[in-house]
Amino acid sequence: MRQELVHVIAGNAFAISDAQGDIEVDPQAPTGLFAFDTRFLSHWVLRIDGERINALSRDDMTYFETRFFLVPGAASHYVDADVSIIRHRSIHDCFHEKIIVLNHSAQPAEFTVRVEMGSDFTDIAEVGQLRGRTAQITADSAGHQLELRYARERFARKTTVQSTAAADVDEGGMTFSIRIDPGGSWETDLHVSMTIGGEDGRDMRAGLQSHQQAVRRGMSEDLADWLDRAPQLVADRDGLEETYRGSLADLAALRYQPLAFSERVPVGGLPWAMGLCGRDSIIACLQTLAFTPELAPATLRTLAFLQGGQLDDEHDEEPGKILAQLRYGESAAFGDRPNALYYGAADTTPLFVVLLDEYERWSGDADLVRELRHPARMALDWIDEYGDLTGDGYVRYQRRNERNGTINQCWKNSADAIVDAHGRQPAFPRATCELQGYAYDAKRRGARLAREFWGDPAYADRLEREAAALKDRFNRDFWLPHQDYYALALDPYGEPVDALSSNIGHLLWSGIVADDRAEAVAEHLVGPRLFSGWGVRTFATGQRTYNPVGSHLGAVWPSDNALIAAGLRKYHFDVQAALLAGGIFDVAQTLGGAVPELIAGHERSLTKYPVQLPSAGRPQSWSSGALLMLLGTMLGLRPIGDNLLVSPAVPQGFGRLELLDIPGRWGHSDAYARDRSAAYRRHPR
Repeated sequence: MRQELVHVIAGNAFAISDAQGDIEVDPQAPTGLFAFDTRFLSHWVLRIDGERINALSRDDMTYFETRFFLVPGAASHYVDADVSIIRHRSIHDCFHEKIIVLNHSAQPAEFTVRVEMGSDFTDIAEVGQLRGRTAQITADSAGHQLELRYARERFARKTTVQSTAAADVDEGGMTFSIRIDPGGSWETDLHVSMTIGGEDGRDMRAGLQSHQQAVRRGMSEDLADWLDRAPQLVADRDGLEETYRGSLADLAALRYQPLAFSERVPVGGLPWAMGLCGRDSIIACLQTLAFTPELAPATLRTLAFLQGGQLDDEHDEEPGKILAQLRYGESAAFGDRPNALYYGAADTTPLFVVLLDEYERWSGDADLVRELRHPARMALDWIDEYGDLTGDGYVRYQRRNERNGTINQCWKNSADAIVDAHGRQPAFPRATCELQGYAYDAKRRGARLAREFWGDPAYADRLEREAAALKDRFNRDFWLPHQDYYALALDPYGEPVDALSSNIGHLLWSGIVADDRAEAVAEHLVGPRLFSGWGVRTFATGQRTYNPVGSHLGAVWPSDNALIAAGLRKYHFDVQAALLAGGIFDVAQTLGGAVPELIAGHERSLTKYPVQLPSAGRPQSWSSGALLMLLGTMLGLRPIGDNLLVSPAVPQGFGRLELLDIPGRWGHSDAYARDRSAAYRRHPR
């Protein structure tokens, strides 16, 4: 078992250390202090009289603040320790650590406190394949400051460490020679600022102690306001309210402001996706409209601004296409990877239209719909002009960037994710089934926006005809009559890829499933091949490449299950939806803490416990958002005009649920549920 890793987060900036608070390079994990895809600290080790320290306990105060309680030496020395240490760590635009050394003896004590410091300025995309970088170091004992700088042409990064206590500063860190009275203490504040660009670059600088305290107060107030604005959950089930508030706090932690933008949007999640990821951000916004609706307009505006406007093979860009990811690291800056602005995703574009329409249904924000008319129409045009690569009316993908573009440009984006039941990979371009559902849904929603807000009924009629034709064509070509489910994909020749996968649940969510086939789809989703007892597997058992620990070949994703449960409810399979919701909440409450990105697909009766996978990030915006979406699905929350519909389907064992102050175009409303009954109360405006 690997040692526990500890993190603090503030949007795009985060620090990951060991259980003692020390940071050392680990080729298997992105330990360090990171911001905007660069590691600003790769080494941060505390020693007392030359000894490493060991943890007694830890207080995770908020997502941006934690305290380590420590003693020097080995475990056998703990009982007799005459000295203990507190490391109080926080992060915002900078990194701050207060070190307190306590003398518990009856005699004065002298200690040598050493903090080793270093930075390799590694791009997070290159963790595990380190390249040699030479940092310029300036040690300033008089100013109690250590400065580390790295530059490659126009790309420049700087780490500056300042201490409030006098220190001997050398190129490897800071040394403090201290004397503490009996029962006394000594402390210093270490401030680490991170500068992006040259001398005029963005400086995420730590200020004085009083400023740090003010910043922490401001962040605490921001978190309190965030939680207060969200609906309040009152639940009979033990721990459910805590789990709910934890998911809200995780979403707060994962908001960040991209460079040159003024609004905060959700990042993908810790550790690998701490940037704007179009798919993750859109899904997180869709999941949270009933809870934190302010995420959606910021995300829509940001993605609209970054929408593709040209043909660019290197970045898989096409006119109208919505961004896949935005990165700021060195590899992106110099084109080593195409992800400075990368568009290699076929689902983000129709989902952008889906989110715009759904946001208006909840909020009544017609101004935003009118403001984003042109980007939305460009996205709808992309579906047919660039998404249909073979002219058969289906959205397909094939990377333009053959060197290092993403191979599978759907949500299951690992290279081996799209295979048939025998493990064979289809040729390109590939048309996965859920892409057709998203396109269908986008056209129907685009038609509503065109008719009601854009004053273009002819365009609306055209989109509705295209959506109806797509649904008919899809149900003819993707349905496998002998297996009673939809194919995972079609190859370029129209032949079905016959794997049974969780993707069919997304078809229910989009509404493209024919009514007379929905029951068969639902039965597969909760049947033994797909449903593990915790949730729906990405890939069904009994197929050649099924692997319970394979991310897209058998693992269970909360985000996937949230969409599937919503789809089941759309087709009135309430019992099945409740089964999925109950399983994912069991995962969250059994594991505690942030909801993992995925768990193993082992049968629940076999493991008795959700098996976590090392590849699973936590917190993740669309995993934390999944719990909120599942809660809304259990309550059956749906906007109908200026009213909120409540139609519950609550799993056994949840008892009574009350969700108070649900925001929307109706003002604020309350929802109550127990078993199959519900009540609804609308607040006066």
